[in-house]
Amino acid sequence: MIDEILLEAETKMEGAVHHARDEFSTIRTGRASAAMFNRVMVDYYGAPTQLTQVASIGIPEPRMVIVKPFDMSQIDAVERAIRDSDLGLNPANEGSQLRINLPHMTEERRREMVKLVKSKGEDSKVAVRNVRRKAKDEIGKLVKDKEASEDEGHSAEKELDDLTARYVSQVDDVMQAKENELLEI
Repeated sequence: MIDEILLEAETKMEGAVHHARDEFSTIRTGRASAAMFNRVMVDYYGAPTQLTQVASIGIPEPRMVIVKPFDMSQIDAVERAIRDSDLGLNPANEGSQLRINLPHMTEERRREMVKLVKSKGEDSKVAVRNVRRKAKDEIGKLVKDKEASEDEGHSAEKELDDLTARYVSQVDDVMQAKENELLEI
């Protein structure tokens, strides 16, 4: 029973780290990345749809993105979705594709992005700690109900603490890598 609790906690902590990586991939740096567009939603025939499902995204140069809708009748909807997104980009409509030149990020904008990274990283660490707290409560309940010995409970809590430290460290590493990417000129 304790092993199942620890395994479930580890799985949820891995999910929190994976979520942090996904969150960080959508934050714009000075370089073009298709992942920047993961959260852009297009009004595709009345249904909100991810941009990546209605168009191909190419990166021909480090600071240029080419977006080609699969359905050319939706090019205006794709252009509108990119323009209205929180990315702050202005696509140029070339008829069959959209060309997006990424402007240089100012030092002030880079600092804002670093603050956003730290905030999202802290949210992920809180999620890991919440998983730890829930698992610790479940282990404590097993010990209280005499379904596990106190020694088993203490060793499981120690293992849970080690897991928590490992996953918090992974979030810190991912967060530091994104900060370095943002601050490099």
